[in-house]
Amino acid sequence: MGGRAEGFDWAELPDGSVRITHHGKPATTLRGGRAADFLRDVEDDDPQELMARLTGNFKRGNERTAKLHPRNRGR
Repeated sequence: MGGRAEGFDWAELPDGSVRITHHGKPATTLRGGRAADFLRDVEDDDPQELMARLTGNFKRGNERTAKLHPRNRGR
């Protein structure tokens, strides 16, 4: 299926927000309810995949197929 999510890390900040980094670079900061949901979910799910989904940095494996579709040829 899709590629393996790797290189993500997270830290809870003193104000309750959560900073997610990818290979040491800031990817996103979660605040409020999203931060609380993340802290709850990170215990149950694969943390790398969860962070990839939240940051939108996750290859789904269909990039080559979409590139070859007739409407995308020549782009």
